[in-house]
Amino acid sequence: MSNLQKAGGVTALLEATIYISAFVFFGAFWNFPSDAESVQKFAFLAENQAVLSIVNFIMYVLFGIFLAVLVLAVHERLKAKSPSLSQIASLFGVVWVGLVIASGMIANIGLSTVLEISTKDPEQAMTVWQAIYSVVEGLGGGNEVVGGLWVLLLSVAALKGDEFSKRLNYFGVFVGIAGIVTVYPADVLTEIFGVSQIIWFAWLGVVMLKSSKS
Repeated sequence: MSNLQKAGGVTALLEATIYISAFVFFGAFWNFPSDAESVQKFAFLAENQAVLSIVNFIMYVLFGIFLAVLVLAVHERLKAKSPSLSQIASLFGVVWVGLVIASGMIANIGLSTVLEISTKDPEQAMTVWQAIYSVVEGLGGGNEVVGGLWVLLLSVAALKGDEFSKRLNYFGVFVGIAGIVTVYPADVLTEIFGVSQIIWFAWLGVVMLKSSKS
């Protein structure tokens, strides 16, 4: 039990680290020429394909793998005192794992596909790329309803079972609600959820590591 809690704590901290790294990468290093012509955009993507593919893998696939460990660890922690809520929360957690990993796979395969098409028809490739981007955003980027439900339900379960700390759990309720409202397509809502979840992941990780030692 303590080993699983330790693993959950470590993966929660890694989730926060991945979130921060993604914000830094796209905010400070990724200079996509959004106002350029299609040919220039695909030239940029082709030049940076390896980097973007690695970032997508870390941001989605690796994130999803770590998330799977965390979902299991939290469920083990909560199932004794809040079995029903913990099971429902875990269901949404598992679904979120699948969506996030699928998003990364679609993003990387889609990138390779559109770059191949762009050598013959840049305009058609751009249409395909926009469709792929919409799918990726819908599954695991711009819509965080499933992740929000997981955080909300496990926070309520933790409050009911008197696990973790009340401040962490109430903050988790806020984070969960912030994720659910991203059903409305607004960048600011997604950013609020992302920033608040960084804090929540880091806080949860510290709490789980401390409890595993005790």
